[in-house]
Amino acid sequence: MAQKKINSLDGLVYSTDPNFKPEQESVDEEITLLPAQQKLKVRLDKKQRAGKAVTLIEGFTGTNTDRETLGKKLKTFCGTGGAVKDGEIIVQGDNREKVLQWLQKNGYTNAKKAG
Repeated sequence: MAQKKINSLDGLVYSTDPNFKPEQESVDEEITLLPAQQKLKVRLDKKQRAGKAVTLIEGFTGTNTDRETLGKKLKTFCGTGGAVKDGEIIVQGDNREKVLQWLQKNGYTNAKKAG
C-alpha cells in the first residue's frame, strides 16, 4: 500500500478555492562564514550535567551541517564524545586548550576562551 504525503499539506484535505495554492515553507539557513570571520567562544560548563564537565563552543554562524561537521572534527581531535544541539557544540571533558589549539590551527583566529 502506497503512503500518502498528507503531512506536506499540513492537514489540508480539500479546498473549494480554484486559485488556492498551499503555502511553501521558506527555509532560510544562515550562510556559513569563513573560519577567520567566526567569533567562537570556548568555555567550560558543569551546570545541569550531574557534575560532569563539558567544553562548549558557542557563536558558530552557519548551516547545521557545517556546525555538525566542525563538532565531529573537534570530538575526533580530542578523542572524546559530545553532541551538537541548540546551536552549541558540546565536547565531553575539559578540553578547552585542545579545542582552542585546533581552532586556531585551522583558521578560526577569532576563537577565544570565555569565562
